[in-house]
Amino acid sequence: MNQQVNVRWGLVAAVVIILALSRFLPHTLSFSLFNFSPLGGIALFSAAYFNRKYMAYLLPMVVLWLTNLLLDNLFFAQYYNGFAWFANPEVYFAFLLIVLMGSGLLNKITVPRVGIAAVSASIIFFVVTNFYAWFNTDLYPKSQEGLIACYVAAIPFYWNTLASDIFYSVVLFGGFELVKRQYPMWVLSKA
Repeated sequence: MNQQVNVRWGLVAAVVIILALSRFLPHTLSFSLFNFSPLGGIALFSAAYFNRKYMAYLLPMVVLWLTNLLLDNLFFAQYYNGFAWFANPEVYFAFLLIVLMGSGLLNKITVPRVGIAAVSASIIFFVVTNFYAWFNTDLYPKSQEGLIACYVAAIPFYWNTLASDIFYSVVLFGGFELVKRQYPMWVLSKA
């Protein structure tokens, strides 16, 4: 049984690493898909499939931090003064909330629950990160109108977040279900 858990954990980690690398595709291929990222799907998948809840929170945070180190210092270095070790704390907070929401909603995995979780994840990310942009920058007036203007300006970016959360949730949850059917001995218990 312990070997099954290790195989399952290794399978989950390998899939997450491969998907995490897809964060670099828009930047290396020179096309712009801002906010199209596997992180929402990874956060939901971690919330659903890790018994050890610290792993459900830790895995998305580590993936986010490591991929951000490369993105922030290779592709977006012009926006930082020096090497960026930890930028955009609001994004980390949003993904912690997504894992928390996913832990409650995905305690039983069904297609409707995964769909609701994916849509909810994109809403959480949108609300948290744009509230932070309004509150912590001088781009918008600190008023109700300024907050509304901030959210309205961010709507075009929301669609990529929503699309990616749905896409990567289908890939992760659907792929895992296919693996479970093909190799049930690998996935009998949660990691």
